[in-house]
Amino acid sequence: MSAFFIGDVALDEYYTAERWPGVADKDFVQELPAECGGSIANAAVVHAALGGKPEFISLLNDSPLSDRLIADLQANGVSTRHMLRQAGIPDSRNLIFLVGGEHVVLTVEMGQQPMPLPPATMEALRQPGLLYTTLYRVRRLVEAETGLGQAALLADLRQHGRKLIFDLDVGGADEADLPYLTGAEVVIFNEVGFRATFGADDLHLAEPWRQRMGITRLIRTMAADGAEALDRGRVTRVRGLTVGVVDVTGAGDTFGAALASGLDQGQDFDQALEFSVAAASRSVTIHGPRGGKATRAEVMDWLAKR
Repeated sequence: MSAFFIGDVALDEYYTAERWPGVADKDFVQELPAECGGSIANAAVVHAALGGKPEFISLLNDSPLSDRLIADLQANGVSTRHMLRQAGIPDSRNLIFLVGGEHVVLTVEMGQQPMPLPPATMEALRQPGLLYTTLYRVRRLVEAETGLGQAALLADLRQHGRKLIFDLDVGGADEADLPYLTGAEVVIFNEVGFRATFGADDLHLAEPWRQRMGITRLIRTMAADGAEALDRGRVTRVRGLTVGVVDVTGAGDTFGAALASGLDQGQDFDQALEFSVAAASRSVTIHGPRGGKATRAEVMDWLAKR
């Protein structure tokens, strides 16, 4: 099956600080080398390293920075033949501050421009496979020829066998997002996003919502505590691993990509969930947004040596 990743790719500009200053405060930061990143692009790179052949779509300007981001994806085994370009929009950049074992990410606003998908891209998307994406992006998708867009476009893709995986991260979902999430194969929340959506940390609170939305699997990642999932209503949990944290940037992307890789290869869901926790745990021991880039054998070897 083909795997499409539709989302952000960006230059991650890294800084470290002793503390996170408050409003009207001042402090010094140390600059680290910038790296190519972006949440969904990170996931695509990890997916490629695990043996997948991902197709990546984003909307970029025509600057040298965009050329650099595209070239980096290609060098990491990610196809960019369906990439969209539009002059005049801002450069895609993230400012990442590493503070006390956590990170604060500030993203340069790039606007809400529609993302028109040409016929060749729509033909490729209307094939069985996975689509890994975010709400921010799917709201902007539109078929260039017909104007079909938003939730109706996703329903069309599902009818053609495209299985959707949503990474909701810290944002969670509200009532306006429900048409997009309906019928999804997997919806992934982190702890912050889950709490924002359901008002508490109890996974069972999400079961009526999952059933109503026709979502096959709902996952809550819990950082060092692992992950838990509702798999067609059945609860499964994977404990976290204790590791020395270097950089948590990209851990969620690694988790999602590893899960997508397992499902793409027909792996048992429980095994895919366990492997995803291991891959994400390994990723935080390495600096950089793509610390999770590794082969399946490398992840298993790391796990075996623990």
